[in-house]
Amino acid sequence: MTESWAFSGDLGGAFIVVAFCLGGASLVLLLAELFGRRKESAAGLLVGASGVLALGLLMLAVLRPVRVFERSNNVGARLLVLADASRSIDLPADGGTGSRRAVANRALASLRDHFASVRVAQFAFGRGEPVPLEGNDVLRQPMPGSDLSAALEAVARGTDELPQALVIVSDGRLERPSDGAVEAMLRAALGRLSVPIHTVSLATEEPRDASVRSVRLAGSVVAHQPARLEVEVACTGGLVCRDLDIAATELHLGEPSVVRASGVVHMVDGRGTVSLEVTLDRAGRRILEVAIMAPEGDSIPENNRRFVTVDVARDRVRLLHVAGRPTYDVRSLRTWLKSDASVDVVAFFILRTRTDDVGASQDDLALIPFPVDELFTKHLQSFDAVVLQDFDAEPYGLSIHLRRLAAYVRQGGGLIMVGGPNGFVAGNYAQTPLADVLPVSLRGIPEDQAVDLATFAPTLTRAGRRAPVLEPMTNLVGERWPDMPGTNVVGDAREGATVLLEHPRRRTASGAPMPVLALGEYGSGRTIALTVDGSHLLQFSAFASESGGRPHGAFWDAMLGWLMRDPRFEPAVVELPRGCIAGVPTTLQLRALFAEDGAEADVTIERMGSGEKLKQVHVRFAAGDAPASVDVGSLAQGGYTATVRLDRQGSSAPSRHDFACEVGGDEWADPRPDGARLEAIAKATGGVAVSYDGIAKLPLPRATRVVSERRVEAWLPPWSWTALAALAMGGHWFLRRRVGLA
Repeated sequence: MTESWAFSGDLGGAFIVVAFCLGGASLVLLLAELFGRRKESAAGLLVGASGVLALGLLMLAVLRPVRVFERSNNVGARLLVLADASRSIDLPADGGTGSRRAVANRALASLRDHFASVRVAQFAFGRGEPVPLEGNDVLRQPMPGSDLSAALEAVARGTDELPQALVIVSDGRLERPSDGAVEAMLRAALGRLSVPIHTVSLATEEPRDASVRSVRLAGSVVAHQPARLEVEVACTGGLVCRDLDIAATELHLGEPSVVRASGVVHMVDGRGTVSLEVTLDRAGRRILEVAIMAPEGDSIPENNRRFVTVDVARDRVRLLHVAGRPTYDVRSLRTWLKSDASVDVVAFFILRTRTDDVGASQDDLALIPFPVDELFTKHLQSFDAVVLQDFDAEPYGLSIHLRRLAAYVRQGGGLIMVGGPNGFVAGNYAQTPLADVLPVSLRGIPEDQAVDLATFAPTLTRAGRRAPVLEPMTNLVGERWPDMPGTNVVGDAREGATVLLEHPRRRTASGAPMPVLALGEYGSGRTIALTVDGSHLLQFSAFASESGGRPHGAFWDAMLGWLMRDPRFEPAVVELPRGCIAGVPTTLQLRALFAEDGAEADVTIERMGSGEKLKQVHVRFAAGDAPASVDVGSLAQGGYTATVRLDRQGSSAPSRHDFACEVGGDEWADPRPDGARLEAIAKATGGVAVSYDGIAKLPLPRATRVVSERRVEAWLPPWSWTALAALAMGGHWFLRRRVGLA
């Protein structure tokens, strides 16, 4: 129990100030009067003393002092520690011994010891609200981003007891507050919360490092058109860098990488920029690796390479259409391709072979020869897809180029093979490299049985009824198909292919219904096998007249769209909500289009280049639109492909999502600690900035006094103060009269 005194509790602070001001003014007037009248010292002192006594008792009568008895406890101040958990603190610490994360964990332990008498709460922050560290938890998994402003905003608007001080543990590589606007951004983040912010720097030395700081694309990227990569490179920590070789490489699934551009970065004062011109042949999502050849002594080789995900658009789909003869089916498809403004088609009708006897010299013939060598050597990569319709490879010299055509598909090209008397096995493709590219097998079929001329109406498979790629046509005509004038004979569908149409009577060697329309993937490309040459009946026939001939365009638009990976025809969408950082667990989110409750899917993760299968997971979709999450574990630095096959579509053709994993990402691009920013934060808020070994210099916030019991007693009753003041005033007036001051 402690005892103190105070003025009466029913008086406001302003009233007390006014009372003291009036009392002081009265005392000054009294003294001025005494000195002005020059009274003898004894009488003057007596009058002055009585006046001071009377004035004091009058003040006590007004202020009425009381005694205060309190029982209280001192409660330690509340202090918040915000520890940076971003990926940048996985960089090497000073001297290259361990990481900054290890230094941060030691600093957290030192802070707990230093502030043992203080109520300390420790949080980890990245991007968004900070996460509490319970007990003696340490910073384990990195968090994306390093937004201190967001963490301070969360503290300022929180409903918990406000802290008396904050301690920031970081290396200074912060997204916010940014350089040049520290004070303004801190005021905006803290609002009315005015507390000192102390900072603890995790590193002071710049590591010896050469890194690719940034890679920027100048404008959008269009297939077959040059685009520019603006690359910034820097060297720190005294590492001597002069001219550095640099290359931009495109990654492929199951295929060697292709160097798209290379050059030299000329370094001046440790910095340099270079512009690389790259041309990507395939539209869609592409992965580029931009890497430098760093000099010896580089302590962080992981940031010598950056991975860029490029969404390549199409100005127009460039298509090569090669047909063996001008049939109704060929003409219908060629006419539709020509009518679509988004398709740039190069078409060839082959009217004769080199062995035909035309009765004239070559110089007298008006028709030019089929430029097979030029098309399939120089210009093949300029096409987005190739259509081989009722075309025999042998007489026209195409056989020697089929291996190149297979490699073209494997690297991301598209291929459609349409049937006819000279298609598939009848077109001499069975024993060629192209046979392995098609989604159906051509092996074991005798040449004299390669074509079945019996009329039939194809039937939809279970996959065909639900596949998005056939929805535009089935919306027009339902599940019906017109009678086809025969079909090429093919074998079973390959593993992973989707059969959308099948023969109602024919069976393969395995006893399964023979595929008529099948979709498949080969490497980074896609293929379609259509064994009939009667798709023109979707436009010109009694069947087509019911829908105005629209099914033909709807069918081929969907086929070409699926081949070009149009999102409308993909059965599933794959996303990485938090990106991919090498060595950190990665999560995929799957959204199934046209999904049913309880739908299932198989997800395969493969490494680009080697094609190595790293993980295969079976997932089930929940009811509603909620995505399914797939934990794929920690991946190494490099490019990857996630392939999704939906069970609800039978053996569905997969949806693919290419992505890349970096070590540290953007946060490792610049490894220098930023102690100056931490000092600016401390200075702007009245805090103290120290390094990780100077935590003992941080001041302790004052404890908070909590009163548990309080009792107030008056020194004297109020009337007694008034009576004493009246008596003193009367005595003072009497003395004034006696000495002549009345």
